Amino acid sequence: MPSLLLAFLLAGLVAACATTTSPTGRRQVVGAVPQEQLDQLGAQAYAQLRAQKPHSTDARRTASMRCVVDALVRELPPAWRGPWESTLFEDPSPNAFALPGGKIGVNTGIFRVARSQDQLAAVLAHEIGHVVSRHHDERVTRQLGAQGVLQVLGLLAGSRYGQGAANAVVQGGSLAAQAGFLLPNSRVQETEADIVGQELMARAGFDPRQAVTLWQNMLAAGGARPPEWLSTHPDPRARLGELERRAAGLVPVFEQARASGRRPQCD
Repeated sequence: MPSLLLAFLLAGLVAACATTTSPTGRRQVVGAVPQEQLDQLGAQAYAQLRAQKPHSTDARRTASMRCVVDALVRELPPAWRGPWESTLFEDPSPNAFALPGGKIGVNTGIFRVARSQDQLAAVLAHEIGHVVSRHHDERVTRQLGAQGVLQVLGLLAGSRYGQGAANAVVQGGSLAAQAGFLLPNSRVQETEADIVGQELMARAGFDPRQAVTLWQNMLAAGGARPPEWLSTHPDPRARLGELERRAAGLVPVFEQARASGRRPQCD
């Protein structure tokens, strides 16, 4: 009976998902939650943050943020160019996010490290890169899959060795999945968002070399960070090297965008 249940549950997980190719050619497993529902979840999370966090009254920085967002969104594939909404939050932490459904939040603290329109574009293009690369979809699908498998393994252990064994399998498996499966995938996504974002900012007429300067500023402002194997971000110095190498290849894209009239004036 447990083996039959295992087969049914795993078949259900597989049927709910699909494979696709990311913008960098990476194979992804997505589809556990329909895109429309992801967009709704993104909108709900955004509305909740807007209700909880104070909004900035700095009109100049708000206009600069929205100018950069508009310039980047114009260069997205048509399917992603729908209306994007953005809010500047009064928060000293240097952070920003983008959510499914076209929602962007930026903390005022980001301006401590993003000191020009090009550096702000590097931040926002990276966050938009997560959305257009379907990283939220991918993570939800993987997490649901990991949880489903752990529940099945717990059922099997419980049927043979009792409830204590079932609880131990689920709890221990959750830690192993987080450290060995979910977090490494996040580091892959961060690198991919760097690649997609740096190309997007270049196509929009922002200097891709400023992504390097931005992360130098982030390193200078940052404090202690967790070990790389428990982090959702790649090693900062390795990341800088990759950004620098890609920037050199993207300068012609940037120069072509400027020659074509894409010259954002967002400062």
